Amino acid sequence: FGWSINSNILIHITGLVFYFLGSMLFTWSMLSNKYFSTMVRIQIERGHKVAISGPYKYIRHPGYVGFIIMVFATPLSLGTLYALLMSGITTILLIIRTSLEDKTLKNELDGYLKYSNKVKYKLIPFIW
Repeated sequence: FGWSINSNILIHITGLVFYFLGSMLFTWSMLSNKYFSTMVRIQIERGHKVAISGPYKYIRHPGYVGFIIMVFATPLSLGTLYALLMSGITTILLIIRTSLEDKTLKNELDGYLKYSNKVKYKLIPFIW
């Protein structure tokens, strides 16, 4: 369909490496937070507590960071620049979701407000 680029093999390999790194961060986030879920809700029945270990020491939403890295690595590994448009849209939606989730957690999860004052950054250390 003409959607692929004639790219250097290094671009494909770079995409695969970043996909692997993103998936490792995503997995580390899941393993460090026993309340990790695809749905934003306070798991009262499980005694939901704030995750403060692993990557949560540095940023509040490391799972999203790992996923965003994978989303941007996919077009590189497949050699299609058109997919970068979808990567951008997905990232914007995840940034919105991060803000909404952070607001919910601050309002509903005991200790999260204190945690958010200690761990200042939602996604990118020293930036946001």
